[in-house]
This record gives sequence, structure tokens and C-alpha cells, in this order.
Amino acid sequence: MSSEEVKKIKKKNINNVAYIFVLPFVVVFLIFSVYPVIRTLQLSFTNYKGYGDPIFVGLANYKRVLSDKFFWRAMANTLRIWIPNIIVQLGIAFLLTIIFSDMKYRVKGLSIFRALFYLPNLIAATSVAFLFKTFLDWRFGTFNQILMKIGLVSSPIDWLGSSSTAPYVVAIISAWMWFGNSFIILMAGVQGISKDYFDAARIDGAGRWKVFSKITLPLLRPILLYVAITSMIGGIQMFDLPFLISDGTTGSPSGILQTAIMYMYKFGFEAYQVGYASSVAYVIFMFILVLSIMQFKLYRREDEV
Repeated sequence: MSSEEVKKIKKKNINNVAYIFVLPFVVVFLIFSVYPVIRTLQLSFTNYKGYGDPIFVGLANYKRVLSDKFFWRAMANTLRIWIPNIIVQLGIAFLLTIIFSDMKYRVKGLSIFRALFYLPNLIAATSVAFLFKTFLDWRFGTFNQILMKIGLVSSPIDWLGSSSTAPYVVAIISAWMWFGNSFIILMAGVQGISKDYFDAARIDGAGRWKVFSKITLPLLRPILLYVAITSMIGGIQMFDLPFLISDGTTGSPSGILQTAIMYMYKFGFEAYQVGYASSVAYVIFMFILVLSIMQFKLYRREDEV
């Protein structure tokens, strides 16, 4: 056997050993990620109640979801919370990115600001919900006390107890929690842009808006697409904050805070209609998939232009 053949055999053995190190991740991924997805799809075609043997019912669950006005009301509630949330969240993150990426007026202490902006994202949703329920309490909350003290309102406002204000308050709280995450991602994208572009623009005498609109923004578009899609997925899957603020799946007041995931949770873990809850999960998945495809197509169309 030649020396080259021996080397090939040794190399092949080393490559085979690598599979042993990958195997734990593959096993965990298959058990906790792939299997639940397949199992949920299987149960969505049954009347499974969490116990007993599931009975196949075909597309009955999906027909029920598509004709269920309460599900579509929950989807509308989700969008009512998500749309203001995404506008505020990305708006603040984008504004901060403009300020901190400015080459002429470089802001010092970026790492400190990053930590401060990201801090709300590290706080547990339970703590955030308790904090704001106390802060916005209509009788003894600090926020109402401040507003009345400075004369902006004459009587306390029930921010979380009124269907006209509760969704937008939850949206702002969620934006406060997540804008730091979006800001860090956008700033990472800015720092990945070659400084030669900015130096050339500065030599040419380009203003800050010109630099941002002609250099920073076009080169940030892939990152913006990523942030938009992940924020959309997270927004439609919103559960913890509305659930904790509304004291359960009822979505009080008047069900206005009941999101699509809360609706699914209600049938899966309270009504024990697991088959129907599984079909709700897949309808939500298809909704997210359609919106993601639309965003990708819009991005490609702008690239072609």
C-alpha cells in the first residue's frame, strides 16, 4: 500500500470521527425540532383531545379554522398590536442607527449605549408585565399620577383596562423590549460596510443625509430584510406579554388582547382540542410564510429596479 493511499485512509477515518461530534446535535434537533413539527401536522388532521387514540377527520379542522370568526378576530388583534409595535421598534432602531453611524459627528461610548438599549430585552417578560401593570395602574399607577400632576389629564386613565388603549400600550411596551435588539443588528450591518465608502464620500464633501441615503441605506437592505422578517415572525407569534397583561387567554379587556397564539394555546391546553389547536398552528404558519414570501419578492423587485 502506497503512502498516498495510507494518507487517504487516515483522512477518511478523521472525517468519519467528525460525524460522532455532530451526532448529539442531530439527535437533539430531530427529537425536539423536526418530530414536533411532523407530529403537529399529523394531529391537525385528527380530533385528538390530548388523551385516547386520535381519529382521522381529514380537513375538517382546517375548514373550521378558516370559518371561525373568533380565530380571525384573534389574528386582527395580533396585527393591531404588531403593526404599531414594528413601526415604533424599527423607527427607534433606525433613528439610533443614523445617529451612531454618522461619520462626522461620531458618538462616543457606543458599547455602553448598546448595553443600555439591549437591557430591556434581557428582562423576563413576567417582570416586564408586572412592572408596567403597576406603573400603568389606573388608580395608583405612577404614570397617571405624573399626568395629573402636570395637568395633562384631569382624571386617571385605565390604560390596560380599555379596549381602545390596551393594544397600543402593549405594542409600545413590546417595542421598548425589542428595539435594542434591532438596533444592535442594524449597527452590526453598518460596521460591516467598508469604511472606504465613507472616506470617499467625506472627501467629495457629501452631507450626512447623502451618505446615509446613497451608501448606508442601500448596503443595509439585506440586514433590513432580515430584521423585518424576524420582527414579523416574532410579532405574529406574540404570546407572553399580552397573556400576562390580560391575565390569561381571555385577552381582556373585551378580548382585544387575545392574539392568535393565545387562541391556539386556549384550545390546546385549556379546552383540550389538540387536533384543532394543531390546525390553528399550521394556519398561522402559512400566514407567516405568505408574508415572508411577499417581503422577499418585494426585496428582489427593488433590486431589479
